[in-house]
Amino acid sequence: MLLACIKRLEAVVEEETEALEARRAVDLDGLNRRKSQGLLELTRLTRGLDVAALDTTVAIHLARLRDKLARNQQVVALHLRALEEIDDTLAQVALAAESDGTYSARANLRS
Repeated sequence: MLLACIKRLEAVVEEETEALEARRAVDLDGLNRRKSQGLLELTRLTRGLDVAALDTTVAIHLARLRDKLARNQQVVALHLRALEEIDDTLAQVALAAESDGTYSARANLRS
C-alpha cells in the first residue's frame, strides 16, 4: 500500500514538473489537488513508521520521490516568479495607460 502511494505521488509530481518545464497548457489545479491528496495519504501511511524497518524497494522509491519533489519545488518556484514578473509588468502598463500625463509633464519642464 505504501509503495503504491509513493508511485502514484511520483507520477503526479513528475507530470507537473514536466508540464511546467515544457510550458504545456495543463490543469494545474487538478495536478495540485492530486499532489496534495498524495502527500496527505503518504503522511498518514508513514505516521509511526520505523524507517530502519523499511523494505529496500520502498526506501529507494522514497529517495526518488524526495529528489523529484525537490526538483518540482524548484520548477514551481520559477513558474511563480515568472507569474509575479508578468503581473508586475501588467500592473505598470495599466497604470501608465490610465495616467493622463499631468505629473510627467511637470517633471519634463523642470529638466
